[in-house]
Amino acid sequence: MARPFGTKYIETPEAMWDLFEAYKKEIKSNPIKKMVFVGKDGNPEFEERERPLTFEGFKNYCRKQVGEVEQYFVNPDKRYDDYISICRAIKDEIKQDQIEGGMAMIYNPSITQRLNGLVDSKKIEHSGGLNIPKLPVIVTGK
Repeated sequence: MARPFGTKYIETPEAMWDLFEAYKKEIKSNPIKKMVFVGKDGNPEFEERERPLTFEGFKNYCRKQVGEVEQYFVNPDKRYDDYISICRAIKDEIKQDQIEGGMAMIYNPSITQRLNGLVDSKKIEHSGGLNIPKLPVIVTGK
């Protein structure tokens, strides 16, 4: 059955924050297991890695819990103005987790930089050609 027109999946901004807190708790208590090979015989073992917070992960978590939430962040027709500060805080906290995790080498710093637009790019231009001085031609006589 469809939701009645004008109602929201998430009734209040506080309920949105509660969803985010539940997402964080689930993600941080469920590390990624990476297979590593240990010792001279290369015995396979699993190493736990901290799982980063992601915006896509939060949206997928919400879809499973309450339904689509993209509209809260996009705010079409200004229907979700009450959620602007909560949505901004969620995005900021996710970004902070990624940046700090990248800086501490918990997550891949290169990916963290790209995801958050932190790549330091320098443009170096070279113009002209090589400046090779002409040497005098020495002619030896007969």
